Amino acid sequence: MAFRLKLVPDETKFDFFRHQFLTFGFSVVLVIASIIATAVMGLNFGIDFRGGTTIRAESSQSIDVGAWRSALQPLDLGDVVITEVFDPSFGPDQNVAEVRIQAQNDEGSITPQTVDAINAALKEVTPDVKFTATESVGPKVSGELIKTAILSVLAATAAILVYIWLRFEWQFAVGAVAALVHDLVITVGIFAVAQIKFDLTIIAALLTILGYSINDTVVVFDRLRENLVKYKTMPLREVMNISVNETLSRTVMTSGTTLIALISLLVLGGDVIRGFVFAMTFGVVVGTYSSVFVAKNIVLMIGLNRSEKKDPAEKFFDKNTGSEAK
Repeated sequence: MAFRLKLVPDETKFDFFRHQFLTFGFSVVLVIASIIATAVMGLNFGIDFRGGTTIRAESSQSIDVGAWRSALQPLDLGDVVITEVFDPSFGPDQNVAEVRIQAQNDEGSITPQTVDAINAALKEVTPDVKFTATESVGPKVSGELIKTAILSVLAATAAILVYIWLRFEWQFAVGAVAALVHDLVITVGIFAVAQIKFDLTIIAALLTILGYSINDTVVVFDRLRENLVKYKTMPLREVMNISVNETLSRTVMTSGTTLIALISLLVLGGDVIRGFVFAMTFGVVVGTYSSVFVAKNIVLMIGLNRSEKKDPAEKFFDKNTGSEAK
């Protein structure tokens, strides 16, 4: 007999509404606290949003990113990002890296003296290093990036709202979007409190969290829609409880396996991707919580019109004749 790992029994009867005011109130408090923390403490914006200088460096020797970062640390340049560049067109002895340095003293570009100091520091590690290009991003461009990032998140949320509205009903759409806003606001609040660097990779993580969270919510809503047809006279609260319990095993397994991979990356992935992975890890946890305790609570508070609930098959085929319904 094959061994099957079961983190959740096949049939569960948890009452997810037993402490609904406590769980929902806890979420409201976290959202408000996150908004206040972000407004008061602000976000620790990275180079993408604060402006800075990008230096393209080349060497015939292999590039040790860790050694380069250690060499630049005594210069006290603030936020420094070093990325090795790979391209099929590069020769066998052509090693390229980009060194991104935050704006110094609210200026878009660093001074020539600072560039010389960086060059000298890197030559101690890689003697034949040379700078082939230097580009600066000013505060104006960085401000435009912030606006674009905000618009991208709002556009994704609006698209999800329309999708859920068309697939289900407007009450489901409101519940789903409320859960998404809950996830995003709390995640951003954690970054404000911990002052973790916030750059374009975190925006990518937030957009990924949107997709992951709505996927989990749609699974619960799909089962709820089926059960609304199956249990036509059962109170809405009970139908919701059954739906969440029936999808609980899938939710735990999906979130658990995702967290295993993310925690491995968080511990072993290094500084370059740590912010992105942290946002994803926290987002998966809070997204799973909101799918179970926030989205369905919103739908329950709004209420559903169950008078016209029909089996989806009845929309296309007549039960008696089996012919296509008109």
